Amino acid sequence: MNDLPPSDSADSRRTQAPNPLVDLLYKSLVIAEMDVRKLRHDFTELLTRAIQPMLWLLLFGEVMARSRTIPTGGMDYLDFLAPGILAQSVLFVAIFYGIDVIWERDMGVLYKLLASPTPRTALVLGKALAVGARALSQLLVVFVLSALLGVNVSHDPLALLGLVAVAWIGAALFSTFSLIIACIVKTRERFMGIGQVLTMPLFFASNAIYPIAMMPAWLQAVAHANPLSYQVDALRALMLADGHSSFGLGLDFAVLLTVTALLIAVAARMYPRLAI
Repeated sequence: MNDLPPSDSADSRRTQAPNPLVDLLYKSLVIAEMDVRKLRHDFTELLTRAIQPMLWLLLFGEVMARSRTIPTGGMDYLDFLAPGILAQSVLFVAIFYGIDVIWERDMGVLYKLLASPTPRTALVLGKALAVGARALSQLLVVFVLSALLGVNVSHDPLALLGLVAVAWIGAALFSTFSLIIACIVKTRERFMGIGQVLTMPLFFASNAIYPIAMMPAWLQAVAHANPLSYQVDALRALMLADGHSSFGLGLDFAVLLTVTALLIAVAARMYPRLAI
């Protein structure tokens, strides 16, 4: 009897097994692509969401720029405001994303997703990435309108790439926060009430429309704990040609990425509860 060489099929299977991180990212991108495809059937959502930042820049921004009542360290107020309005637009797109998740539950889509072999983390991360893609339309609207109004926007390719990254991460952060709220309240009516209650405090307790230094001490503490403040700070450094970061871009990115990762971990554990 001839001696057969030892089989290396087990080793071959091990080498061909997908990397867990690559597999997670691939499945997340599939979920994101599925969500983004919904926009092809309703472009009016993108158009209607563009109205609010236009009103803030054209009405509030122009009036406050003439009043010169808000100290901005020598920066033109419209320049100071534009990144804050971009952050606000991204926040408004993301914070109400929980309604879509509840709608998926009501339509039976959620149960199909949970029955699939896709990891819960990939489901949550994919949805967060999809909201980031939606937020890019807001970025384009605010950036173009700001340039038309004379804001000294940056044209550095690296800065613009960083601008896209910050907007995307911010959208992922607040959409995941929205998903957690949806998993708790479970109905669209309750979610709308809570979403409206949270949105304006998050916006006004940040550095979006005035510097943190002019806030009372207690509100300064809230603003420093508010992730939106770090998003605005990074946007202000990257969007403006003469912009700078008060906290440091490294800290801005660290805070945004850390909070996003923590929220995704929490949301992945809570996501199946929405089906109960």
